Amino acid sequence: MGLFDKKFCSVCGAKIGLFGNRKLEDGNLCKDCASKLSPWMTDRRQSTVEEIKQHLAYREQNKAAVAAFHATKTFGNNTKVIIDEDAGRFLVSSQNRWQEDNPDVLDLTQATGCTLNVRENQHEQYMKDKDGMNKSYNPPRYTYDYDFEVTIAVDSPYFQEIFFHVNDWAVERSSAQYHNCENLANDICDYFSKTHQEIRASAAAAAAPKAKVTCPHCGATTEPDANGCCQFCGGALDK
Repeated sequence: MGLFDKKFCSVCGAKIGLFGNRKLEDGNLCKDCASKLSPWMTDRRQSTVEEIKQHLAYREQNKAAVAAFHATKTFGNNTKVIIDEDAGRFLVSSQNRWQEDNPDVLDLTQATGCTLNVRENQHEQYMKDKDGMNKSYNPPRYTYDYDFEVTIAVDSPYFQEIFFHVNDWAVERSSAQYHNCENLANDICDYFSKTHQEIRASAAAAAAPKAKVTCPHCGATTEPDANGCCQFCGGALDK
């Protein structure tokens, strides 16, 4: 096929404009379908048409999760980490009206880790020579600013991490913004670390064998069932 041959979206069948094609491993994707993908998906070009169809079906189902989401805790100002503690779910969005943006809603159990990277940006300073051209100082002089990058590792079939900046713009180390961003990023990482530990501890406790007790009703030696009752007579066991 030639460069300017007509192309059609392998997902919805729409004709793709000259600069509107988004390549897939085994097909093409139009801009409209591409706009519906999760912002955290980074391997679109390596995805098959069938994988993209499954992803878009998940994104459509996600709208119901957004509608049911009840925010109880929020970290951040621009990009926000929003928690629904009652449902044990979270989302990350940079939109003020995030309910209209269909952000991915995940269970807190899907968050497997959270890391902070403080990236240093180096900028060389110059002086002007007699011709008005930039000239390096000898030795060179630099200024520095910093970005706070948070990565939440997630267990999802559609993406493996959520990466975002805590700061809206690069900040200088001596500024109040630097310390505010540092505290915020640490708060986010601490929350997910603590939650992950609590989930693992709860899962371990649920999997641990229950201690056998004597039923006060029938006298049998039994393990409490899921409702804390005797396995033989169904009577409630003392805690």
